Amino acid sequence: MKKAILFILLSLIINNAIAQDPVKKGKRFLYIGDSITDGNWGGGDAKPSSERNHWDQNHIFGSGYMYLCAAYFMGTFPEQGYVFYNRGISGNALDDLEKRWKDDALEINPDILSILIGTNDIARYLSSGTDKDFDLTGWDMKYRKLLDLSTAKNPNLKIVICTPFAYETENLNKQGPWNSRQKLLGECSKIIEKIALDYSAILVPFDKLYSDLLVRYPNVPAGYWLWDGIHPTAAAHKRMADMWIEKTAGLF
Repeated sequence: MKKAILFILLSLIINNAIAQDPVKKGKRFLYIGDSITDGNWGGGDAKPSSERNHWDQNHIFGSGYMYLCAAYFMGTFPEQGYVFYNRGISGNALDDLEKRWKDDALEINPDILSILIGTNDIARYLSSGTDKDFDLTGWDMKYRKLLDLSTAKNPNLKIVICTPFAYETENLNKQGPWNSRQKLLGECSKIIEKIALDYSAILVPFDKLYSDLLVRYPNVPAGYWLWDGIHPTAAAHKRMADMWIEKTAGLF
C-alpha cells in the first residue's frame, strides 16, 4: 500500500515537472546564417555564439524574421513547447558555417534546421578582384556536406533552406558590378533549389519574395524593403517571416 502511494506521488511530481518544463517535449528550431538572421541576438557585434548572452529573453532571438517566426509559433502554440535558437552571425559565409557547424548546429541537434547563407560568399568574391570564376561546384558540395552531417546525426531532421537576395545600390557597385552579383545570386539560388529537391527540404525563395515586392509596389522605393541593398527593414523582415511560416506549414 505504501509503495503504491509512493509511486502515485512520484508520478504526480514527474508529470508536474514535465508540464512546467516544455523544453522536454518541444521541437527544436535552429536558424543559422549571416547578419540577416543574426539581428544582434545575444549582444550581436559579430561575436561567436559562445561569447553571446544566452539567457536574456529580451534579446535572445535578435530583431528580424527569425524573431518574428519564433514569436508566431511560441505565441500561437504555447502548449507545444517549441524551442528556438538563433545562430546567425554577421558577416558569415558558407566557409564560416562549416567551421562552426559542430558547435552551432550538431550540438543543438534541432528537429527543424533553417539556413540562409550566400550573400557574403558573393560579396567576398567580388571584393577580392580575382580573375578566377566563383567556385559554384565547391559551394554546392560544401552546402551538401553540412546537411549530410546534420542528417547523419538526426535522420528525421526537417530542413528549410532559403535563397539569398540583394538589389542594386551605389555601395554594392563599389564591391563589383551589379550584373555579376545578380548573376551569382541567381546561380546560388538555383543550386539551393536543386539541393532542396534532392534533400526533400522546404524551399523558401526569399529572392522571389523581393522581386515580387518590387513589382507589386512600383511606387515604393526599393530601399523601403532592403535599406542598403542587402539588409531587410522591419517591413521586409515581416514579409520574410510570413513566407517562412507559410512555406513550412506542412511540417507541423
